[in-house]
Amino acid sequence: MRQNIKKKNKLIILGSGNSLGVPTIIGDWGKCAVNNKNRRTRCSLYVKLSGIKFLIDTSPDLFQQVLKNKIKKIDKVFYTHIHSDQTNGITDLETFYLKQKKTIDIYGEKRVINYLLKKLSYLFFTKDNNFSKILKPKIIKNKIFFKIKNKEILIEPIEILHGNLKAFGYKFSNIAYLSDCSFIPEKSLKKLLNLNLLIIDCLQFKKHKCHLNFNEALNYIKIIRPKKTILTNMSKEIDYFKLKKKLLSKKYKNYNIFVGYDGKKILF
Repeated sequence: MRQNIKKKNKLIILGSGNSLGVPTIIGDWGKCAVNNKNRRTRCSLYVKLSGIKFLIDTSPDLFQQVLKNKIKKIDKVFYTHIHSDQTNGITDLETFYLKQKKTIDIYGEKRVINYLLKKLSYLFFTKDNNFSKILKPKIIKNKIFFKIKNKEILIEPIEILHGNLKAFGYKFSNIAYLSDCSFIPEKSLKKLLNLNLLIIDCLQFKKHKCHLNFNEALNYIKIIRPKKTILTNMSKEIDYFKLKKKLLSKKYKNYNIFVGYDGKKILF
């Protein structure tokens, strides 16, 4: 008899769009049909893993993303790089601090942490009694281990390139998230082989100097061979339904690739 094993861990793709979103601020849907599956806010990911609840990036749309997905608690935040579409929602973390009454740990490579400290020092350090230190900066270089109820949790930064900018993807529980990526070095590729789930950048069909296009993402999928892949960071050039149909064709069906969308939940 087959047992129904309840999965307790969860991730939510809070935002699946590129830096301009879909539609853009001037209402341009591009090649996308006007539909909620194509309505994309800027990239951010929520993860509940063995009792730890964390974000990867805080997009400018974080306020609405959190409300829509009824997220009540955030313990930690991991940043991929310094760009505004990944960091500008950071001030919304104050609400979680006020509710939890606990400083929130912020992780990123040295450049990211220094950028945030310079830009928003009052969130980290203050001599004014009217303000609280709501965030605690932590520079990440290697694997990070957390212990929760005798369970050891590993979160590993994966070095990638976003154009000429060094950025991080993150790997946890045999899942990898690579939202802004144009190139994966060989050393990093070796860490990604045979994943259970890969969430990867797929900006458009045409070539772009700072992001993977569809064919480039597919080439990495063929090398990494994950059991399942979800495409994210998509622009107004990619229509959800047309790409979904394409991926169901005989040519791509065996790769088990899915089109991401805002609010997509995965249990693991």
